[in-house]
Amino acid sequence: MDTLNILYLVGALLIFASIMASTLSARLGVPLLLLFLIVGMLAGEQGILGIEFSQYGLANFVGQAALACILLDGGLRTSFKSFRVGLKPAITLATWGVLVTVVVLGVFVTWLLDVDWRFGLLMAAIVGSTDAAAVFSLLRNGGVKLNDRVQATLELESGANDPLAILLVTGLIALNVDPAGQTAVGFLILLLQQLGFGLAMGLLFGYLLARLLPKLHLAEGMYAILILSAGLAVFAATNLLGGSGFLAVYLTGVLIGNHKVRSTEHVMRVMDSFAWLSQAVLFVVLGLLATPSNVLNVWHYSVAIAAFMILVARPIAVYTSVKPFKFKDREIGFISWVGLRGAVPITLAILPVMAGIDNAFMLFDIAFGVVVLSLILQGMTIPFMANLFRVRIPTNKDPKEELEVWVSDKASITLYEFEVQSGAFAIGRHPMDVSRRISPDEISVFALLRKQEIVVVNEDTKLKFGDSVWYAMRGNHASKIANIFNDTTLDRKVIDDFYGDWLLSPSVKLGDLPFFTDIMESETLVESLKSQANHAEQEDETFQKSMWDQTVAEYVKGSLGTAPVSGDTVAISEEWALVIKEVDDKGKLRTIGLKHTELPATV
Repeated sequence: MDTLNILYLVGALLIFASIMASTLSARLGVPLLLLFLIVGMLAGEQGILGIEFSQYGLANFVGQAALACILLDGGLRTSFKSFRVGLKPAITLATWGVLVTVVVLGVFVTWLLDVDWRFGLLMAAIVGSTDAAAVFSLLRNGGVKLNDRVQATLELESGANDPLAILLVTGLIALNVDPAGQTAVGFLILLLQQLGFGLAMGLLFGYLLARLLPKLHLAEGMYAILILSAGLAVFAATNLLGGSGFLAVYLTGVLIGNHKVRSTEHVMRVMDSFAWLSQAVLFVVLGLLATPSNVLNVWHYSVAIAAFMILVARPIAVYTSVKPFKFKDREIGFISWVGLRGAVPITLAILPVMAGIDNAFMLFDIAFGVVVLSLILQGMTIPFMANLFRVRIPTNKDPKEELEVWVSDKASITLYEFEVQSGAFAIGRHPMDVSRRISPDEISVFALLRKQEIVVVNEDTKLKFGDSVWYAMRGNHASKIANIFNDTTLDRKVIDDFYGDWLLSPSVKLGDLPFFTDIMESETLVESLKSQANHAEQEDETFQKSMWDQTVAEYVKGSLGTAPVSGDTVAISEEWALVIKEVDDKGKLRTIGLKHTELPATV
C-alpha cells in the first residue's frame, strides 16, 4: 500500500512541478513543453529524485493516448476557415513534404553515422514529421498573431502528417528486421489503407457525434468525458482496422468543433484541461525515460542532424510542397523554420527499441536530442522569426476574454471582456456610448469592473484606464469594440505603418482614387506593372482590361492568385501598395489599406 501511495505522491508532485514551471515559461521565453521534459529528466535516474524508469512499453502506451487527446483537442479548435486557406498546402506538406524530408535527411544520416541506408532512413523517418502538441501549444499560446495562411498551413500539417510518419517508421523497422519480406507494392497498399481508413473513420464518426450531441441532455462535466471517450474509441478502432488512428481522431475533433451547439462549449472548456494534462504527463514521462548522459554522448550527432534538418531538408521539403500554391518566399521561409519537433519523434523512437533493432537506443538518444534542440532553437525564436519573415500581423481587434453562454439548445449569447488601455478612445466615455455604429439593441453592458470590484453603471459613469467591461452582444461587433478599447497611440502607429494611412472599400475602382492620377497618365508604367503581375503571362480577362477599371478587390485577387488573408500585400507602383486588413470567413475582402512607401512593395 505504501508503494502505491508513493507512486501517487511522486506522480502528482511531478505534474504539479510541471504546471508551476509554466509560470517561468513566459518570463524566460522557454517553450512550456521543454520545461515539462526538464522536470521529467530531473526526476529521472540521473536527476534529483533518481527514479529509474525504463518501461518503454508503458511510455509508448502513455504517448499514444496523450497524443490522441492532444489531436482531438486540436481538431476541436480548428475552424473550417483554416481549411479554406491551408488545406491543400498542408496535405502536400504532410505527404510529399514528409517523404522529401525523410529521403534528403536519410542520405545525410547514412553518411554521418556511416550506417546501412535502411538504418539511416529509419532515423530520418523518426524525426521527419512536425509535432501537433508542439505546434498547437507554441503557435496558439505564444502571443504571436500570424498570417492566417501560414498558421493554418502549419497547424493542419502537424495534425495530418503523423499517419505517414508512423507508417514510414513501421515499414522501415520491418525493412531493418526482415529486408527480404518487404515490397514497394505492399508498402503502398499499407499507406493507402492507413490514410483511407483514417479518413473514413474520422469523417463518419465525427459526423455522427456532431449530430448526437445536440440530442443529449447531460450534466455539464459529462459532455467532455463523452467526447474524450468517443475520440479514444475512434482512435483505437481505426488502429485495429489498420488505419491511422491519429488522423481519425483529429478529423473527429474538427467536425465536432465546427458544429457548435450548447454541449460543445462545455467540451471546449474541459478538453483544454485534458489537453494540457496530456502534454504535461507525456513530456514528463518522456523526460523520465531519457538518460541525460547517453543523450550527451551522442550530442554531436543530434546537433548535426538537427542543423541539417532545419537548414536543408525542411526548407527543400517546404519549398517544393507549397511554392505551387503561390506562397511568398518569406512565408515559405517561416514555415520552413517552424518545423517543430516534439513528442511524436520521441514516441516513434520507442518503437525500434521495442522491436529489438540493433543500436535502437542510440536512435532514441539522438531523437531526444533533436527534439530538445528543436524546442530551443525553433520554439524560442518564433516571435523573432515571425517579425524577420514579416508574417506577423499587428492587431488590436481581439477582446481580452470571450465566453459563450448557451441560453437554449440552439441559441447562445457571447460575453466579451475589454480592458481600457492607456490612451484608448474609450477613456472618458460611457460604456454604452463608445460606438454609435452599433445599435443599442445588439449590445448591452453585462458588468463593469474597476480595481477588481463591480461598479454599478449609471448615466454618469465614465470609463477610466484599467477598467474592464463585459458586454453581451449579438452580431459580429467584437472587433469594433476591441479597436475602441485597445487603440492606443502606439498601437495606431504600428498598425498604420503596417496597413497604411488610408482604408479603402473593396468595391471602389482604382481609377477613381485621386492618389494615382499621375500614374494613370503613364502608359509605360501600366505596361511594366502588367509584366510584373503574377498572372500577366496568362493574359486573362482581368488583366486585358485596364487595371484602372478594376475594383480594388478585383485587382488584389487577380494579382495574388491564391486565397487572400490579412496582411497580403499587392504593389500598384514602387510608391504605392494595397494591404489586406480584413477578410471574412468566406474569403470576401472587407477592408484594404493603402500604403505609401518609397521602397518597392513585395507582391
